[in-house]
Amino acid sequence: MLIDSHCHIQLKGYKDDREDVLLRCRKKDVIMNAVGTQKDTSKKAVKISEDNENIYATIGLHPNHLFPMEINGDDYDFVAKAEDFDEDFYRDLVKSKKVIGIGECGIDLFHLPKDVSKEEVLKRQKEIFVKQAIFAKQHDLPLVIHTRDEKKQKDGSLGMSAHDELIQTLGGLEGARGVVHCYTSDWEHAQKYLGMGLYLGFTGVITFPAKKTDPKPQEDLLEVVKKCPLDRILIETDAPYLAPQKYRGKKCEPWMVEEVVKKIAEIKEKDLETVKKQVLLNTKELFTRIN
Repeated sequence: MLIDSHCHIQLKGYKDDREDVLLRCRKKDVIMNAVGTQKDTSKKAVKISEDNENIYATIGLHPNHLFPMEINGDDYDFVAKAEDFDEDFYRDLVKSKKVIGIGECGIDLFHLPKDVSKEEVLKRQKEIFVKQAIFAKQHDLPLVIHTRDEKKQKDGSLGMSAHDELIQTLGGLEGARGVVHCYTSDWEHAQKYLGMGLYLGFTGVITFPAKKTDPKPQEDLLEVVKKCPLDRILIETDAPYLAPQKYRGKKCEPWMVEEVVKKIAEIKEKDLETVKKQVLLNTKELFTRIN
């Protein structure tokens, strides 16, 4: 058994083949955490989790959904609508026994609305993150945390670090627990998150080759995988995005999380079954509502 601790199986990307994907996941004995990004996708996550024994749900508001804007990437393209964290709405959803976490929430400086200052966006994102952190603590649920740095500036210099801003915000929260999902930063930031008791979630990104023009980010990431204590690691796909290198160019499916755990075992030079057992235990220790 493997648990894909972060996927979006409820999204429209699976509208034509969802049942086939779910069948492949069942055959490979893969459990999924369907993670919401706003009201609609959170509600759908709960619905699909209640309809399927091997699916659980995380509900919450992604930082990209706080302002209206077009969001485009290599494998995603959608229009975000402005939402607030409606506690009454999420309080109703959290009644489901299949809800295991709050998120995907956090700080994203990579996608910014054109007509709002970066300072205003950051302030709003922090406010909504804190709201969700408080909500999570009230319901004794872990946070699923998203963070993405600002794009490089035109002169080649690094943009603002979402990790620095998030770490500062977390420092003001007492007893926050959760996972930093799709971790892609360096060991310096990783140590700070680990020092707060958080887990790190790794995706198929760890299987990608380093860019010849800029190999350092991938080298830094693999250093984190190597140094991170095995009992603080979760595995995930972020499906339908970020297919592991073996399937690059195809739509990612949750069962592909097996490639992530293989890569972790390779990097750490550990027996694959040992790594599988430990990350399974880690996931159940964080998401205590998983049976």
